[in-house]
Amino acid sequence: MASEKTIDKTAKPLIDKAKRDEVELVWDRFEKQGDKCNFGELGICCKNCTMGPCRLTHPSLPIYLRVGPHAAKANKGVCGAGYDTLVARNLSRAIAAGAAAHSDHGRDIAHTLLLTAENKASGYEIKDEGKLKALAAEFGIETTGKDKNVIAKELALAVLDEFGMVKGALQFVERAPEVRQKLWKDLGIIPRGVDREIVEMMHRTHIGVDNDYANLILHGLRTSLSDGWGGSMIATELSDVLFGTPKPVTSRVNLGVLNEKEVNIVVHGHEPILSEMLAEAVNDPELVELAKMEGATGINLCGMCCTANELLMRRGIPVAGNFLDQELAVVTGAVEAMVVDVQCIMPSLGDVAKCYHTLFISTSPKAKFPSAEHIEFDDENGFDIAKGIVKRAILNFKNRNPGRVLIPPDPVDMMAGFSAEAIIAALGGSLTPLIDAIKEGKIRGIAALVGCNNPKVVQDKNHVEMTKALIKNDILVVETGCSAIACAKAGLLLPDAADMAGEGLKSLCKSLGIPPVLHMGSCVDISRILVVVASIADELGVDISDLPVAAAAPEWMSEKAVSIGTYAVASGIFTLLGLPPAIMGSSNVVDLLTAGAEDIVGGKFAVETDPIKAAEMIIEVIDDKRKGLGL
Repeated sequence: MASEKTIDKTAKPLIDKAKRDEVELVWDRFEKQGDKCNFGELGICCKNCTMGPCRLTHPSLPIYLRVGPHAAKANKGVCGAGYDTLVARNLSRAIAAGAAAHSDHGRDIAHTLLLTAENKASGYEIKDEGKLKALAAEFGIETTGKDKNVIAKELALAVLDEFGMVKGALQFVERAPEVRQKLWKDLGIIPRGVDREIVEMMHRTHIGVDNDYANLILHGLRTSLSDGWGGSMIATELSDVLFGTPKPVTSRVNLGVLNEKEVNIVVHGHEPILSEMLAEAVNDPELVELAKMEGATGINLCGMCCTANELLMRRGIPVAGNFLDQELAVVTGAVEAMVVDVQCIMPSLGDVAKCYHTLFISTSPKAKFPSAEHIEFDDENGFDIAKGIVKRAILNFKNRNPGRVLIPPDPVDMMAGFSAEAIIAALGGSLTPLIDAIKEGKIRGIAALVGCNNPKVVQDKNHVEMTKALIKNDILVVETGCSAIACAKAGLLLPDAADMAGEGLKSLCKSLGIPPVLHMGSCVDISRILVVVASIADELGVDISDLPVAAAAPEWMSEKAVSIGTYAVASGIFTLLGLPPAIMGSSNVVDLLTAGAEDIVGGKFAVETDPIKAAEMIIEVIDDKRKGLGL
């Protein structure tokens, strides 16, 4: 039943349509997997060398996996690594992979900025000169009397140095409160360079290197910090320079944003380099006229996942959905082209597209997909390539079968665009009114809800129910990624949603004309949240770990989410996960991350699958932090 898979009213009829059309979806493949590998869920299997794969027996395993001729009988791998080492290795590699994904995104943006500064990138320009100069000052670059392109080139080269080990510490670490920087320094976990930490993590987890679980986890914290205060922050800040710093915008969301009379192009992935050029191309007069000649009334560009958030934040372009909606967009039968770059793209899209007329177009040399047509994108010819992709979509309009089209009605209005700068502007130019509202108790605290969808959870349910419970208790919620899209679909990203909030939060939102849930961007834009909480801590003269703030990933699924959660904890933030990570095979690792970490870095993990109970845990933590500050 569709109702058992999602709370999204526009997704339900399309899940049913897919069944009628005999199209396999992510939920079908999830069910076909059957019982999950118990060894994998516990984190006690290892294939890091060919003496294995090794798997360890464990009291939590079903009895048939602990006894009998085919059972695991070892408490150590062939090399001698035990439960703690295997679990810590696997977790550490997940952190490294997640940090690599976000940081490679940041590197690509820095490269585009460099090409733009050298006038080698077609269609790109520097849109926020003020932020360019502010960032240059952070990096010690003189800006007086210099052309913006000269400044941009020097900044791009300085940022690209952050990926190696030139200075010995990442520049943006200096944005953290001094007491937090000192803590990291004393623990030896200040990230020295983005690539340095990721490579060292992979080295440490090679056979015969680091086998001490605590030491592995400690470097895992360092690696994650190279993401949150490094690669992700670089991606966010330089995207603002190139494409503009977001300001509050209104738009629409859910699968109903597709248009039956227009050429529909869905852009999906994470990097705004491609999507920004597509946004320019769909407004090209010649292409608009071509669309009309082909029988359409126009061209409708909409986004999916974090590319959607990038376009939404800066341009107000509508959002078709989050992670579990991507196949359903094609099932509408109304999408002429699904254009993808990197991250969170299901290989199944090729198979689903074959069932309809949709062109499935991949664009990144890093990400090719079965059954996709590959049109490689590069910055130097970006606008022309984007126009070519749009033209392909237009010419495909005639192949649409009207009898197979089902576009759900009633897209939902939303407000987004709350960058750190936009939040400060809304507050009158400083964070003081927000701090005063917290001190006065109008707002009990701030909770950041982030992360993915996961077919193990009813789509969007945990995000929405947890958010509603938090705002009802006067907790301001800030969101990014799929979580923000989930709550937008539920109508929570509108000023009128303040009526669902507690009296204190409601009054603040009404006075400012903002929603009780602030959309702060894509997954890499969690770095915006770090900047805000660091600024609040500085104004109060305390550490981040002292603030009444918390984080949650209610439906997480990716390695990026592992890195995000880890850098939140390493930054001193209580972080709640809606699904357990694969660490339960080591009680020592579990204890370190859920209890011991608080004594070391001031933050810790917790797991709670029930969204209401999870909200109650966050409220309790926030209230304890308030007491600690004497509020």
